[in-house]
Amino acid sequence: MEIKQQLKSLTPYKPGKPIEEVKRELHLDKVVKLASNENPYGCSPKVREAIMDEVNLLAIYPDGYSADLRRSLANYLHIEEGKLIFGNGSDEVVQILCRSLLQEGFNTVMATPTFPQYKHNSVIEGAEIREVPLKDGDHDLKKMVDQIDENTKIFWICSPNNPTGTYVNEDKLKSTLKKIPSHVLVVVDEAYYEYVQVEDYPNTLSLLEEFDNLFILRTFSKAYGLAALRIGYGIGHANIIQAIEPTREPFNTNRLAQVAAKQALLDQSFIQSCTKKNRIEKQRFYDFCSRNHLSYCETEGNFILIDFKRDSDELFQALLEQGYIVRSGKALGFNTSLRITFGTKEQNEEIIKVLEEILSQKNSD
Repeated sequence: MEIKQQLKSLTPYKPGKPIEEVKRELHLDKVVKLASNENPYGCSPKVREAIMDEVNLLAIYPDGYSADLRRSLANYLHIEEGKLIFGNGSDEVVQILCRSLLQEGFNTVMATPTFPQYKHNSVIEGAEIREVPLKDGDHDLKKMVDQIDENTKIFWICSPNNPTGTYVNEDKLKSTLKKIPSHVLVVVDEAYYEYVQVEDYPNTLSLLEEFDNLFILRTFSKAYGLAALRIGYGIGHANIIQAIEPTREPFNTNRLAQVAAKQALLDQSFIQSCTKKNRIEKQRFYDFCSRNHLSYCETEGNFILIDFKRDSDELFQALLEQGYIVRSGKALGFNTSLRITFGTKEQNEEIIKVLEEILSQKNSD
């Protein structure tokens, strides 16, 4: 039995270590996970109530069209219902796009490092990958545009970018969109949209009216705190949505996820509370970096990439032994950095204290 040749060069996605596994391996009673950019404050209380009401219907298939959630989200975004597609997380929408548009003989353009599933799914479809290194942590849009030819099908922009947290402002995005030919789908991944503070962040929904080849990705996994339920969505022109729908699995979003997402969407006061706390905790890490003369990428997400100027795997392990799971930069293309998710005030104070102890030990060696 012969599998696709391109699969032989791929490895499965490796998420952050589970808390239970770390407790068992290192015999720890308390473990804090700050590795996967989850919301440390959980989800809206209204979500729990909605899920309990739905538990008695687990024997019944979910609505494959997500009609109720679709109506709520379309009303919230002030767009037509036909401009939405839902996925088992926004990474499934990435997969849907790749399955729909890519094959051998075509190519796709992306930054590096960025969210790895763009490349992963593109390789599976046999497409050529054209990667352009980040420039000071930012997308080098000019060089990315230069990579486009008549066989380019998808142009990926992750904003805020994972793992750097940097963003593409409105002027840069709009000028880039004007340079990209209409046969190329421009996918702007806004997984961390709710956390963004800056005033010049693009209003991509309004740009959608100007550019027929723009497609937007968002998710309920981050600020909305529904990572375990796996539900995200794409926004694009109705003709694009209709064209890619056949590659979507018939019941790809489950019943609990749909009702949870609808209720989460209705509780914007919870989101505002979370994002306010996120801003405070971001500043806490900025202050930590300043005190310890560490360079970092200014972030618009709920995480920060810090360069410690030492082997990131060793630092990862040192934190792990203290009960803190973070993301080693080696897996992300930054060999001396860690990506740390902002936790609660107490969690952040604790990990910063541990980090400063580790740094002081190094300085005294």
